[in-house]
Amino acid sequence: MRSLMVLVLVFSAFLACQDSKHKSAVQEQLASEPVLRHVVLFNFIDATSQEKIQDIEIAFASLQDEIEEIQALEWGINNSPEGLDKGFTHCFLLSFRSEADRDVYLPHPAHQRFVDFVGPYVEDVIVHDYWTR
Repeated sequence: MRSLMVLVLVFSAFLACQDSKHKSAVQEQLASEPVLRHVVLFNFIDATSQEKIQDIEIAFASLQDEIEEIQALEWGINNSPEGLDKGFTHCFLLSFRSEADRDVYLPHPAHQRFVDFVGPYVEDVIVHDYWTR
Protein backbone atom coordinates (compact mmCIF):
# COMPACT_ATOMS: atom_id res chain seq x y z
CA MET A 1 0.00 0.00 0.00
CA ARG A 2 2.83 2.37 0.91
CA SER A 3 4.56 1.81 -2.46
CA LEU A 4 1.28 2.56 -4.23
CA MET A 5 1.05 5.89 -2.37
CA VAL A 6 4.64 6.71 -3.32
CA LEU A 7 3.87 5.88 -6.95
CA VAL A 8 0.79 8.10 -6.90
CA LEU A 9 2.80 10.99 -5.39
CA VAL A 10 5.60 10.60 -7.95
CA PHE A 11 3.10 10.49 -10.81
CA SER A 12 1.28 13.57 -9.45
CA ALA A 13 4.57 15.45 -9.26
CA PHE A 14 5.35 14.41 -12.84
CA LEU A 15 1.99 15.71 -14.07
CA ALA A 16 2.46 19.00 -12.22
CA CYS A 17 5.87 19.41 -13.85
CA GLN A 18 4.43 18.71 -17.32
CA ASP A 19 1.63 21.22 -16.73
CA SER A 20 4.20 23.79 -15.62
CA LYS A 21 6.25 23.21 -18.79
CA HIS A 22 3.11 23.65 -20.92
CA LYS A 23 2.18 26.88 -19.14
CA SER A 24 5.73 28.15 -19.56
CA ALA A 25 5.66 27.43 -23.31
CA VAL A 26 2.32 29.23 -23.65
CA GLN A 27 3.61 32.23 -21.69
CA GLU A 28 6.75 32.32 -23.85
CA GLN A 29 4.64 32.31 -27.00
CA LEU A 30 2.46 35.13 -25.67
CA ALA A 31 5.55 37.19 -24.88
CA SER A 32 7.03 36.76 -28.36
CA GLU A 33 6.27 38.98 -31.33
CA PRO A 34 2.97 38.16 -33.02
CA VAL A 35 3.14 36.49 -36.42
CA LEU A 36 0.61 36.85 -39.23
CA ARG A 37 -0.57 33.40 -40.30
CA HIS A 38 -2.12 32.77 -43.70
CA VAL A 39 -4.03 29.48 -43.75
CA VAL A 40 -5.08 27.92 -47.06
CA LEU A 41 -7.28 24.80 -47.21
CA PHE A 42 -7.98 22.94 -50.44
CA ASN A 43 -10.83 20.64 -51.41
CA PHE A 44 -9.73 19.11 -54.72
CA ILE A 45 -12.07 18.05 -57.51
CA ASP A 46 -12.59 14.28 -57.27
CA ALA A 47 -11.09 13.69 -60.71
CA THR A 48 -7.75 15.26 -59.71
CA SER A 49 -5.04 12.62 -59.94
CA GLN A 50 -2.62 11.93 -57.11
CA GLU A 51 0.22 12.92 -59.44
CA LYS A 52 -1.37 16.32 -60.06
CA ILE A 53 -1.96 16.80 -56.33
CA GLN A 54 1.72 16.05 -55.70
CA ASP A 55 2.65 18.64 -58.34
CA ILE A 56 0.43 21.16 -56.52
CA GLU A 57 2.02 20.34 -53.16
CA ILE A 58 5.49 20.89 -54.61
CA ALA A 59 4.45 24.10 -56.39
CA PHE A 60 2.89 25.58 -53.24
CA ALA A 61 5.85 24.62 -51.04
CA SER A 62 8.29 26.16 -53.54
CA LEU A 63 6.67 29.60 -53.14
CA GLN A 64 8.86 30.11 -50.07
CA ASP A 65 11.93 29.94 -52.33
CA GLU A 66 10.49 32.55 -54.69
CA ILE A 67 8.88 35.04 -52.30
CA GLU A 68 11.23 36.32 -49.61
CA GLU A 69 8.41 37.83 -47.53
CA ILE A 70 7.25 34.32 -46.58
CA GLN A 71 8.94 33.70 -43.24
CA ALA A 72 7.83 30.09 -42.91
CA LEU A 73 5.69 27.64 -44.83
CA GLU A 74 4.45 24.28 -43.71
CA TRP A 75 1.74 22.01 -44.99
CA GLY A 76 0.07 18.71 -44.40
CA ILE A 77 -2.77 16.40 -45.31
CA ASN A 78 -5.79 16.09 -43.05
CA ASN A 79 -5.77 13.05 -40.80
CA SER A 80 -8.44 14.06 -38.29
CA PRO A 81 -10.66 11.17 -37.21
CA GLU A 82 -13.57 13.55 -36.49
CA GLY A 83 -14.93 13.60 -40.04
CA LEU A 84 -15.48 17.37 -40.01
CA ASP A 85 -13.10 18.26 -42.86
CA LYS A 86 -15.95 18.78 -45.39
CA GLY A 87 -13.69 17.43 -48.14
CA PHE A 88 -10.76 19.76 -47.43
CA THR A 89 -7.71 17.53 -47.55
CA HIS A 90 -4.72 19.88 -47.67
CA CYS A 91 -3.70 22.69 -45.34
CA PHE A 92 -0.91 25.16 -46.10
CA LEU A 93 0.23 27.53 -43.35
CA LEU A 94 2.34 30.55 -44.27
CA SER A 95 3.84 32.98 -41.77
CA PHE A 96 4.51 36.66 -42.37
CA ARG A 97 6.05 39.34 -40.17
CA SER A 98 3.56 41.99 -41.25
CA GLU A 99 0.46 42.68 -43.27
CA ALA A 100 2.71 44.56 -45.70
CA ASP A 101 4.69 41.34 -46.29
CA ARG A 102 1.45 39.43 -46.89
CA ASP A 103 0.34 42.20 -49.23
CA VAL A 104 3.52 41.68 -51.29
CA TYR A 105 2.84 37.93 -51.43
CA LEU A 106 -0.77 38.09 -52.64
CA PRO A 107 -0.18 39.80 -56.04
CA HIS A 108 3.37 38.42 -56.42
CA PRO A 109 3.83 36.87 -59.89
CA ALA A 110 4.95 33.52 -58.41
CA HIS A 111 1.81 33.36 -56.25
CA GLN A 112 -0.41 34.36 -59.17
CA ARG A 113 1.16 31.65 -61.36
CA PHE A 114 0.38 29.14 -58.61
CA VAL A 115 -3.24 30.36 -58.33
CA ASP A 116 -3.65 29.93 -62.10
CA PHE A 117 -2.03 26.48 -61.95
CA VAL A 118 -4.14 25.11 -59.07
CA GLY A 119 -7.45 26.70 -60.10
CA PRO A 120 -8.72 23.97 -62.45
CA TYR A 121 -8.18 21.28 -59.80
CA VAL A 122 -9.84 22.92 -56.80
CA GLU A 123 -13.48 22.36 -55.89
CA ASP A 124 -13.26 24.87 -53.03
CA VAL A 125 -10.69 26.81 -51.04
CA ILE A 126 -10.72 28.47 -47.64
CA VAL A 127 -8.28 31.25 -46.78
CA HIS A 128 -8.06 32.52 -43.23
CA ASP A 129 -5.55 35.03 -41.89
CA TYR A 130 -4.92 35.77 -38.23
CA TRP A 131 -2.37 37.31 -35.89
CA THR A 132 -0.93 34.90 -33.32
CA ARG A 133 -1.40 35.69 -29.66
